[in-house]
Amino acid sequence: MVDQRRRFFLRSAQKTKQQSLPWIKDIGAFTDHCTRCGECERACEEQIIVSGDGGFPTIDFNRGECTFCYACAQACPEKLFHSNDQRPWQQAISINENCLAQKNIECRSCHDACDERAIRFQHRLGSVAQPEININDCSGCGACVAPCPTNAISMEQQA
Repeated sequence: MVDQRRRFFLRSAQKTKQQSLPWIKDIGAFTDHCTRCGECERACEEQIIVSGDGGFPTIDFNRGECTFCYACAQACPEKLFHSNDQRPWQQAISINENCLAQKNIECRSCHDACDERAIRFQHRLGSVAQPEININDCSGCGACVAPCPTNAISMEQQA
Protein backbone atom coordinates (compact mmCIF):
# COMPACT_ATOMS: atom_id res chain seq x y z
CA MET A 1 0.00 0.00 0.00
CA VAL A 2 1.31 3.41 -0.96
CA ASP A 3 1.58 6.01 1.78
CA GLN A 4 -0.28 8.92 0.17
CA ARG A 5 1.28 11.48 2.52
CA ARG A 6 4.79 10.58 1.36
CA ARG A 7 3.80 10.11 -2.27
CA PHE A 8 2.48 13.67 -2.55
CA PHE A 9 4.94 15.38 -0.19
CA LEU A 10 6.09 17.94 -2.77
CA ARG A 11 2.61 18.82 -3.92
CA SER A 12 0.77 21.75 -2.36
CA ALA A 13 -1.57 21.01 0.52
CA GLN A 14 -4.99 19.90 -0.64
CA LYS A 15 -8.13 21.49 0.68
CA THR A 16 -11.21 19.37 0.16
CA LYS A 17 -14.29 19.14 2.26
CA GLN A 18 -14.31 16.28 4.70
CA GLN A 19 -17.02 13.65 4.68
CA SER A 20 -19.29 12.13 7.27
CA LEU A 21 -18.56 8.62 8.40
CA PRO A 22 -20.14 5.65 6.58
CA TRP A 23 -23.30 3.97 7.88
CA ILE A 24 -24.47 7.04 9.81
CA LYS A 25 -28.20 6.71 10.44
CA ASP A 26 -28.99 10.41 10.63
CA ILE A 27 -26.41 13.19 10.43
CA GLY A 28 -28.55 15.44 12.68
CA ALA A 29 -28.81 12.74 15.33
CA PHE A 30 -25.11 12.05 14.91
CA THR A 31 -24.10 15.56 15.92
CA ASP A 32 -26.65 15.49 18.75
CA HIS A 33 -25.48 12.19 20.25
CA CYS A 34 -21.81 11.82 19.26
CA THR A 35 -19.71 12.28 22.38
CA ARG A 36 -16.55 13.00 20.33
CA CYS A 37 -14.75 10.28 22.27
CA GLY A 38 -12.38 9.48 19.41
CA GLU A 39 -12.97 5.72 19.47
CA CYS A 40 -13.84 5.69 15.75
CA GLU A 41 -10.63 7.58 14.93
CA ARG A 42 -8.52 5.10 16.88
CA ALA A 43 -10.31 2.13 15.29
CA CYS A 44 -9.89 3.28 11.67
CA GLU A 45 -7.45 0.95 9.91
CA GLU A 46 -6.70 3.49 7.20
CA GLN A 47 -6.39 6.44 9.62
CA ILE A 48 -8.69 8.57 7.47
CA ILE A 49 -11.07 9.50 10.29
CA VAL A 50 -9.99 12.81 11.75
CA SER A 51 -11.38 15.31 14.20
CA GLY A 52 -13.27 17.94 12.22
CA ASP A 53 -15.35 21.00 13.04
CA GLY A 54 -16.38 21.01 16.68
CA GLY A 55 -14.34 17.86 17.31
CA PHE A 56 -16.81 15.66 15.41
CA PRO A 57 -15.22 12.80 13.45
CA THR A 58 -15.08 13.19 9.66
CA ILE A 59 -13.43 11.34 6.80
CA ASP A 60 -10.48 12.97 5.09
CA PHE A 61 -9.97 11.25 1.73
CA ASN A 62 -6.68 13.09 1.23
CA ARG A 63 -5.27 10.63 3.78
CA GLY A 64 -6.45 7.55 1.85
CA GLU A 65 -9.52 5.53 1.05
CA CYS A 66 -12.27 3.89 3.07
CA THR A 67 -12.07 0.09 2.98
CA PHE A 68 -15.52 -0.27 4.56
CA CYS A 69 -14.10 -2.41 7.35
CA TYR A 70 -16.86 -1.25 9.74
CA ALA A 71 -14.33 -0.82 12.59
CA CYS A 72 -15.46 2.77 13.22
CA ALA A 73 -19.05 1.71 13.79
CA GLN A 74 -18.07 -1.25 15.98
CA ALA A 75 -15.87 0.95 18.17
CA CYS A 76 -18.56 3.59 18.71
CA PRO A 77 -20.15 3.36 22.18
CA GLU A 78 -23.31 5.09 20.85
CA LYS A 79 -25.95 3.57 18.54
CA LEU A 80 -25.37 5.97 15.65
CA PHE A 81 -24.62 3.58 12.79
CA HIS A 82 -26.67 1.36 10.48
CA SER A 83 -25.69 -2.30 10.21
CA ASN A 84 -22.96 -3.05 7.70
CA ASP A 85 -25.28 -5.05 5.45
CA GLN A 86 -26.59 -1.71 4.14
CA ARG A 87 -24.84 0.57 1.68
CA PRO A 88 -22.31 2.68 3.66
CA TRP A 89 -23.41 5.99 2.16
CA GLN A 90 -25.16 7.58 -0.77
CA GLN A 91 -22.26 9.40 -2.37
CA ALA A 92 -20.14 9.16 -5.48
CA ILE A 93 -17.35 11.17 -7.03
CA SER A 94 -17.57 14.10 -9.37
CA ILE A 95 -14.75 15.57 -11.43
CA ASN A 96 -14.52 19.33 -11.85
CA GLU A 97 -12.92 21.60 -14.46
CA ASN A 98 -9.49 21.39 -12.79
CA CYS A 99 -9.08 17.90 -14.28
CA LEU A 100 -5.90 17.74 -16.38
CA ALA A 101 -7.55 15.54 -19.02
CA GLN A 102 -10.23 18.20 -19.48
CA LYS A 103 -7.39 20.65 -20.12
CA ASN A 104 -6.01 18.30 -22.80
CA ILE A 105 -3.14 17.02 -20.60
CA GLU A 106 -2.76 13.26 -20.30
CA CYS A 107 -3.53 12.05 -16.78
CA ARG A 108 -5.28 8.93 -15.56
CA SER A 109 -4.31 8.86 -11.90
CA CYS A 110 -7.95 8.56 -10.78
CA HIS A 111 -8.54 5.60 -13.10
CA ASP A 112 -5.42 3.85 -11.82
CA ALA A 113 -6.56 4.25 -8.20
CA CYS A 114 -10.13 3.04 -8.76
CA ASP A 115 -10.44 -0.68 -7.96
CA GLU A 116 -14.13 -0.69 -8.92
CA ARG A 117 -13.27 0.74 -12.35
CA ALA A 118 -15.99 3.34 -11.94
CA ILE A 119 -13.74 5.84 -13.74
CA ARG A 120 -13.02 5.01 -17.34
CA PHE A 121 -11.38 7.10 -20.02
CA GLN A 122 -13.05 7.52 -23.37
CA HIS A 123 -10.82 8.33 -26.35
CA ARG A 124 -11.69 11.50 -28.25
CA LEU A 125 -10.53 12.51 -31.68
CA GLY A 126 -8.07 15.41 -31.45
CA SER A 127 -7.92 15.32 -27.66
CA VAL A 128 -6.64 13.18 -24.85
CA ALA A 129 -8.99 10.56 -23.41
CA GLN A 130 -11.66 12.06 -21.13
CA PRO A 131 -12.85 10.67 -17.79
CA GLU A 132 -16.32 9.16 -17.58
CA ILE A 133 -17.84 8.11 -14.28
CA ASN A 134 -20.16 5.16 -13.89
CA ILE A 135 -22.04 6.24 -10.76
CA ASN A 136 -23.50 2.74 -10.33
CA ASP A 137 -19.99 1.27 -9.98
CA CYS A 138 -18.67 3.97 -7.63
CA SER A 139 -18.62 2.83 -4.00
CA GLY A 140 -17.63 6.26 -2.70
CA CYS A 141 -14.45 4.84 -1.15
CA GLY A 142 -12.41 7.93 -2.06
CA ALA A 143 -9.40 6.06 -3.44
CA CYS A 144 -9.27 8.44 -6.39
CA VAL A 145 -9.27 11.67 -4.36
CA ALA A 146 -5.71 11.79 -2.99
CA PRO A 147 -3.91 10.74 -6.21
CA CYS A 148 -5.49 13.57 -8.25
CA PRO A 149 -2.70 16.10 -8.85
CA THR A 150 -5.11 19.04 -9.30
CA ASN A 151 -7.66 18.33 -6.56
CA ALA A 152 -10.36 17.91 -9.23
CA ILE A 153 -12.25 15.08 -7.52
CA SER A 154 -14.81 15.49 -4.77
CA MET A 155 -17.61 13.46 -3.21
CA GLU A 156 -21.19 14.38 -3.92
CA GLN A 157 -24.32 13.10 -2.21
CA GLN A 158 -26.54 10.98 -4.46
CA ALA A 159 -30.30 11.00 -4.29
